[in-house]
Order: sequence, then C-alpha cells, then structure tokens
Amino acid sequence: MIMKKLFLAFIIFSIGFTTNAQTQLKTNGSKASVERSIFGVQTGFLGIWVHNEFRISNQFALRSEIGFDAGFVPGDSFSKTIYYLAPVFMVEPRWYYNLNKRKAKSKRIDGNSGNFISLQTSYIPNWFVISNNPYEWVRRQLWIMPMWGIRRNIGKHFNYEAGVGLGYRFYLKGKNSNTTAGSDWMPNLLLRIGYRF
Repeated sequence: MIMKKLFLAFIIFSIGFTTNAQTQLKTNGSKASVERSIFGVQTGFLGIWVHNEFRISNQFALRSEIGFDAGFVPGDSFSKTIYYLAPVFMVEPRWYYNLNKRKAKSKRIDGNSGNFISLQTSYIPNWFVISNNPYEWVRRQLWIMPMWGIRRNIGKHFNYEAGVGLGYRFYLKGKNSNTTAGSDWMPNLLLRIGYRF
C-alpha cells in the first residue's frame, strides 16, 4: 500500500514538471539533451561507486550503479568503532528537468549537469562485508527512494552531486537465516564527488 502511494506521488510530480518543461521548450525554442552515455566513478562520505547513465529521451536518463556502501558503528570505552563496506546495486531513472533553462542562460549541461528528480532503487544482497570486525554483517535489503538533486561539473572530467530523498527500506529474509522481514522509512543525503571518463 505504501509503495503504491509513493509511486503515485512520483508519477503526479513528474507529470507536473513535464508540462512545465514542455511550456518552456515552446517558449524559447531550444532543445537541450542529456548525454548519450556517461561512465564514471564517484566517492562520498559513505562509499565508492561506478556508474553509467544512458539517454532514454532528451531529459530522461537511466543510471545503473554498482559499488560499496560504507557505514560505521561508534565505539565506546569498552569497544572499538566498527567500519564496514557492503556491496550495493542500484538502478535509477533520472529526469533532468531544467536543461533547457540552463542552456538558454548559457550554463553548462555537458555531462548531464543539471537538476534532477529520480526514483532510486537499491539492493544490498548481503553476499559479504569488508570490515575491521570479522563478525560484522548487513541485512539483505531493498530501498525505494524518490530523490531531488543537482549535478554540476568541475572542469572537464570532475563533477559533484548533492541531493535529498525520503523513501522506504525493505528488509528481506535471507536464506539460511533467522532474520525476519520488515520495513521502515529512511532519509537519504547525497553528497558525492566523481570523475567522468
């Protein structure tokens, strides 16, 4: 039920922005487009990822990503702080809604430099964990996260992304595991710097 509401809200939001973008396109007559394909690597406070974005239409791109999400468990006077890396796979349709406006103002749009709305879907399979604690593990989970963000260039190859989102995390029951399924709301803060090949 919650998934249906999230999906419906995203669709309504997208239709409103699409109508606005088409009006702007008719007004200024210029066409801007996302890149045909972008391949790059990014890092942030909590992880490292390799991604590809390919064009679906002038304003829409599909981003696929594989990497490691990082985390930590703070220690105290009796235990050390635990750090870990877990593999993650992500698929994210992105709508770069202000490319025409940026182009009309002679701002850069290369490398998909613009504002975007997306639906981030991430899967953490719990295959293995890299950690300073040999007993650390991460529950198998699926995230569905509507996001708003920006992507900007720094020179020819470097870029940064920032964004916010609020979505739902589903804990999946693992094979040969006594963990139970469940779900909860989860905020997301996107802060990354990357290199575009």
